[in-house]
Amino acid sequence: MKFLLGSLTDTRQFAEIVAAHVRPRDMIVLAGEMGAGKTTFTQSFGRALGVTDLITSPTFNLLHNYGSGRMSLHHADLYRLERTGELEDLGLDELQDGGGVIAVEWGDIVGDELGDALVLRFEHAVETADTEVRTVTVGARGAQWASRFNKLSEELSASFKVLARG
Repeated sequence: MKFLLGSLTDTRQFAEIVAAHVRPRDMIVLAGEMGAGKTTFTQSFGRALGVTDLITSPTFNLLHNYGSGRMSLHHADLYRLERTGELEDLGLDELQDGGGVIAVEWGDIVGDELGDALVLRFEHAVETADTEVRTVTVGARGAQWASRFNKLSEELSASFKVLARG
């Protein structure tokens, strides 16, 4: 499904709804061009989980860990990933096994290698010059989200304009 987020407040509310549905060991793949809202989403998502630390883009470090919320948040950014072996070096599997939630910016560049995930694709809305207006396409990959995806979609549909159903 594709939704319209008309403001930063909408992005925050969207992240809060997603955070209400996550469980330990979940993976969220964030896709979209530079500046489309991936880090902004993650900051709001982390706050919704109770993370009190400042959440910043891990573009140069590849991975930031935050343990102050109701569950750990591991925030990865694969934009500067130079070889696929670096993905394994990040230890995302071990972090996932530890019970945290993993949000991976630019996770789409490694295809399905991240396994089961909620996939969020952020884009600048083309019909407006307002830089805060975004669209986000929501999909799920694998069995981990299968039992929750319909409920998540219903809650998002009740709060945001649906641009396309998938």
